[in-house]
Order: sequence, then C-alpha cells, then structure tokens
Amino acid sequence: MSAAVLVAAVVGGGVLLLLRRLFPRQRTMKLLRFPADTMRGKTVIVTGANSGIGKALAGELLKLQARVIMACRDHRSAEEAARDIKDQSGPEQGELVVKHLDLASLASVRNFCEEIKEEESKIDVLVNNAGIYQCPYSKTEDGFEMQLGVNHLGHFLLTHLLLDLLKSSAPSRIVVVSSKLYKYGDINFDDLNSESSYDKAFCYSQSKLANLLFTLQLAQQLEGSGVTVNALTPGVVRTSLGRHVQIPLLAKPLFSLASLVFFKSPLEGAQTPLYLACSPEVEGVSGKCFANCEEEQLMAKATDEQAAKKLWDMSRRMVGL
Repeated sequence: MSAAVLVAAVVGGGVLLLLRRLFPRQRTMKLLRFPADTMRGKTVIVTGANSGIGKALAGELLKLQARVIMACRDHRSAEEAARDIKDQSGPEQGELVVKHLDLASLASVRNFCEEIKEEESKIDVLVNNAGIYQCPYSKTEDGFEMQLGVNHLGHFLLTHLLLDLLKSSAPSRIVVVSSKLYKYGDINFDDLNSESSYDKAFCYSQSKLANLLFTLQLAQQLEGSGVTVNALTPGVVRTSLGRHVQIPLLAKPLFSLASLVFFKSPLEGAQTPLYLACSPEVEGVSGKCFANCEEEQLMAKATDEQAAKKLWDMSRRMVGL
C-alpha cells in the first residue's frame, strides 16, 4: 500500500469518526402509511411549503387527498414546488393552492388571513412550519429581530387570526414545528428584540423555545374548544434552513458528506408533522411535544407556565392584538 493511500485512509477514517461525534446517527424514521383517502375533504395550511420539511409534508398530504394551501413568501419558488409536488403525487391526489405569506410582515399575515377567511369555509389543520435560522442581524418590516419575528411572532399572529375558523371547523389541529436547539435558549424578557446585543445562535434557540411556550399556553386557551395544538422537534434534516451558516470552503465537501450520512431526508423530517396532522392516535391530545412520532419529554424551561403566560402577553402587545 502506497504512503499516499495509507495517509488518505487514516485521514478519511479520522474525518468519519469526527463526523460521527458531531452528528450522531439519528434514528431511522419508518415512513408512515395511512389509507389513501385519509385527508379527503380536509383543508390544511402549511407555512414554508416550498422547500424542505414543508414541501415534503405538502406532498404527503396531497397524496392523502387533502386540500393543501401552501403559504409561502417566495411565490415563484412556491409555484415551482407545487408543480414538482403534483408531478410526484400520483393520479389520486387532492388539491394544491399557492398563497403568498411573508411572516416577516404583520400586514402580509393579516392580508393572508383575510383571504383565507373569505375563500375557505374551514381549516382542519394549520401547520406552522416556516422558519429562518441563524441569519445575520436584521429586522422585520415591523421592527422585530428577524428570527423572533418570523419563527414566533409571525406564526403567533397567524394562528390568532385563524382561531375562529379553526374553532368552527372543530375537531381541528394546530401543529408547531420547533427544534431541539430550544435547549440552548432562554426567553430574554429584558431584551426580547435583541436591541442591546445579538447572538444569532441564541436568538434561534430563543425563538424555538418561544414556539414551545406558545404551544403550552395556547393549549390551555383552547381547552374544550375542539382545537388541539402540539409541537414537534424534527431533528437534523437536510434542508436549506442552514443557508446563512458560513462553512469554510475546504470543509464544505465534508459537511455535504455528513449531511448525506447522518441527517434525515426532508421526507423523514416530515413524518412527525404528518403524524400530528393525520393520525387518529393523537386525536384529542394537546399541549404536548413530539419527536419521531412519540411524545418527547421537555426541559423545565419549556414547560414553565409563568414564562409562557408572560411571553403570551408580550407577544400580543408586540403584534397589536
């Protein structure tokens, strides 16, 4: 064996060992199988349905004959995704509708909800999936830190404005996509909008913790209404969510290898939101968090009712409710 081959083998082995430490192999997701007409006659809104988990989820729901409303910021990208989804969904499929929704604009959220209430007689499932990850510091149209504004506040307003329609459609469901990275965040009530300082990783984790506290408080508010709300953590999934993360040029091939070997595919990542949207097993279940289609035990800070109530009140003021 030549010296070059030996060195390559040693280095390659070391790299794979390092990747295993950084990205432990996730549990393989068994793809769910529901009767083909499970969602026939049901209307589902999926935010961020033009890529990643949202696109995969929209495709699975369409196969189950749902009326799927793709709520997306980039209308052109959403139209392309819709064509792709339709082509892959087979002859017996539901209906796909593309709607513009920019969660970084409260005006856009309000316009979207007005259109939905005018055009739709019911909503059976609302999936709050869209998100932004570790972007450079910027603000939404309304002056909120971008990750808090899109991941939490935009969905907070969206859900509130659609609650009456969800209630009149009961039994109905709300699904909130969070992240295990909530563990590294706290709700900084003294500087919720990151005016004093900005740490992009902390702000993402804060927004994902906010998703869980929102789910907790909303479940209490909806008790007895026939509307359930549950959150989920999808794990590490190969999507464009990490587009703002700067990876050194030389490390990109290794990162690509790691994503192929250790990350979930978008379809695997979509299984838990699909489970929460469709499965009879979670009928009547509310205020919980799931991972890999099983209930997940959360850290105490994600089940803090006092913090959830305080965040709820602050969020209402921030979005003008």
